[in-house]
Amino acid sequence: MPKTRKGLTLVYTGEGKGKTTAALGLVLRAVGRGMKTTVLQFIKSPQRTYGEQITLERLGVQVRQLGVGFTWTRTPEEHRAALETAWRTAKQTVMSGEYDLVILDEINNALAIRKFPIEDVLPLNEVLEVIDHRPSHVHLVLTGRHAHPEVIGRADLVSEIHAVKHYYDEGVPAVKGIEF
Repeated sequence: MPKTRKGLTLVYTGEGKGKTTAALGLVLRAVGRGMKTTVLQFIKSPQRTYGEQITLERLGVQVRQLGVGFTWTRTPEEHRAALETAWRTAKQTVMSGEYDLVILDEINNALAIRKFPIEDVLPLNEVLEVIDHRPSHVHLVLTGRHAHPEVIGRADLVSEIHAVKHYYDEGVPAVKGIEF
């Protein structure tokens, strides 16, 4: 067994429910093993509270919502500003080497935005550079629909979650404790 381990890049993507949930399961495992972890959420807004945030903060895991909500809830300018700040925060967090596991929740969704330009505030080439050049011990998890092919190409693990059936299709709204 090697004495030093390389940090892994894991991607959870697809149209089905459970991408963030899978990433949060890794956080629980990592915390249980004494690893320092953090979760950065690219779309969720700090204006709301989320069940995972409440629980993980009780475990000493910092969870930060860096977004302003869904793309249809705010102006493109507000989203662009939030994405720029989120990316700057994410890049600094990953590259600091302070954490053993960093979750970039819904970054794939952010990279896939086509309603307004994002390349200047969330440049794909910089995301790829961080994946390639982060400190060697840092495990990096990227979640969200529509993972970019170049992100997938650099990943050590890619899980695509497919929707087979969902209660949303029957008109059931988001359920407390399940979605938030």
